[in-house]
Amino acid sequence: MIVGVLALQGDFREHIAILSKMGVDAEEIRTPEELAAVDALVIPGGESTTIGRLAEVYGLIGPIQSRCEAGMPVLGTCAGMIFLASSTADGDQAQLGVLDACVRRNAFGRQFDSFEADLEVVGLDEPMHAVFIRAPWMEKIGADVEVLASVIDTEGESHPVLVREGRILATSFHPELTGDERLHRMLVDLVDDI
Repeated sequence: MIVGVLALQGDFREHIAILSKMGVDAEEIRTPEELAAVDALVIPGGESTTIGRLAEVYGLIGPIQSRCEAGMPVLGTCAGMIFLASSTADGDQAQLGVLDACVRRNAFGRQFDSFEADLEVVGLDEPMHAVFIRAPWMEKIGADVEVLASVIDTEGESHPVLVREGRILATSFHPELTGDERLHRMLVDLVDDI
């Protein structure tokens, strides 16, 4: 099994490190040819508009969409979640449109408002410690999107921050920064289910 990590911008090295620690063959992906050789893909956090622009430049939008539609498992974290989604609530940008969700960029606030929280995650026995850095949230989700974890904002409203739609996992936070392998394990398990 080979898990690719989109390596155009952002914290792709951290994802490769956690996958390698798990004993998974992880490869940096920058071209459609490299994408064609992987069994699953991680789209890391970073700057979503930059990731989208570079994916267009490198000719990756169509190939990633095709692989997702064919059932390739994907994990998108923070900016990766935005890139996977069908729309944003705050402006247009290149997106894959393979996750039926509308996201709001920097929804929890600016860099200064970054925070950490312990989340109850559907299917996990123990809470997951989550690091939110200029994090988005999902404003709207489609009927086939399963919410696995949510966060309550300062006004008491609940917002999905970890979802699954088919073989697509998407999260507002950065699991690669905590050393917790469970979300990456979920991705690998989706490959094993094929």
